[in-house]
Amino acid sequence: MSPALEAIMQAEQQRYASKGVLLEPFVHQVGGHSCVLRFGEQTICKPLIPREHQFYKSLPPEMRKFTPQYKGVVSVSFEEDEEGNLCLIAYPLHREQGDLENVDPTADLELKHKMLKWGNKKPPALLTESDHYTPDRTRQLRKEDKIKSHNREDVHKPEVLYCSLEKGKVVPQIKHNPWSLQCHQQQLQRMKENAKHRNQYKFILLENLTWRYRMPCVLDLKMGTRQHGDDASEEKKANQIRKCQQSTSASIGVRLCGMQVYQSDSRQLIFMNKYHGRKLTLAGFKEALFQFFHDGRRLRCELLSPVLRRLREMKAALEACESYRFYSSSLLIIYDGEPPRPRRPCHRGGEEGEEDEPSDEEGEEGDGAFGYHSSGAVGASGRNPGGEGSPTADVRMIDFAHTTCRHYGEDSVVHEGQDSGYIFGLQNLIAIISELEDHSAD
Repeated sequence: MSPALEAIMQAEQQRYASKGVLLEPFVHQVGGHSCVLRFGEQTICKPLIPREHQFYKSLPPEMRKFTPQYKGVVSVSFEEDEEGNLCLIAYPLHREQGDLENVDPTADLELKHKMLKWGNKKPPALLTESDHYTPDRTRQLRKEDKIKSHNREDVHKPEVLYCSLEKGKVVPQIKHNPWSLQCHQQQLQRMKENAKHRNQYKFILLENLTWRYRMPCVLDLKMGTRQHGDDASEEKKANQIRKCQQSTSASIGVRLCGMQVYQSDSRQLIFMNKYHGRKLTLAGFKEALFQFFHDGRRLRCELLSPVLRRLREMKAALEACESYRFYSSSLLIIYDGEPPRPRRPCHRGGEEGEEDEPSDEEGEEGDGAFGYHSSGAVGASGRNPGGEGSPTADVRMIDFAHTTCRHYGEDSVVHEGQDSGYIFGLQNLIAIISELEDHSAD
């Protein structure tokens, strides 16, 4: 990035420093324990973890196509609005020089636009680089969250949930993916409990991988035969080893961590959470993959080849990555459960072929509970914003809180060679999806 462009961006950030963005639940989060929030149409944000932040800042060029685009850092505060509702507000945060290398120069455009949306509140003082939770405090908070989560899950939350839709919208009883709502509530509660001591947090901005799709179907797979990081306590290590041994992680290097899939025949969304995924046998895992690519009427065979191609490209890239270990990282597979219908020819300003298009007057924030049929979700034309060249399915690596590499310099353990556990999981995933493709051809 040129010094002139950098100066312009910094000046624009100062100009909008008195504005804030109201963060909303990211309703397509199907797994993980960290809260993911919707910053804008193409951007989500999540709590900054120093190791994950370091990964995105030092990402090798050959890996960028397999991860979400990194868009920088914002300061998030816990506030009440005029009606007394608790909410999270994001404010601009000046970038460090190291942030600029892997950030798209256009990534700030949405930030500048969104900063106009929240009143004239003054932001809290910006965070210092050392302003993070200590590792012990972070572990304690996560442990408390896990206890609360297990208690709620056992009593209230089914592991597989069927949610009926009416005219493209969720019925009133269930307005969100339950997993995303649970993560959002936990984040609000955690910040509320610590509001007296700390009301400023760093969040990283990342590409929203679902923004192109009308009805995103999302599969979250925990990859690798090992999940604990090198810095894990003995208790944490033993717990993660047990989870791997009791699930498909140990046998095939991959397990289901969450799923959201649309059934076009019954107009239902099916959600599966990580507790269901841990119980799956190899046969059950294969059945879940079949269900993910099945729309209730047929197997979406046209998706299998693009997914396999991406997985093979990713495998080749990881085989070339020296000393990286992606412990507890996930793989997302995403496609559109309701792909755009072929459009009939229409006259200039005519009516034919346009009856299903959303109105431009709905605006970006006119999303339904899942963002269906919104001009912000699929573009004002009602088509995939990427046009003809857009992928029918996307495959990305996410969650790098426990990733390590010799380039980090401060890690006590330095690994050599490839991440064989992750690659083993990719090999088996490729084999299972290839079986689906072969059977569909019979």
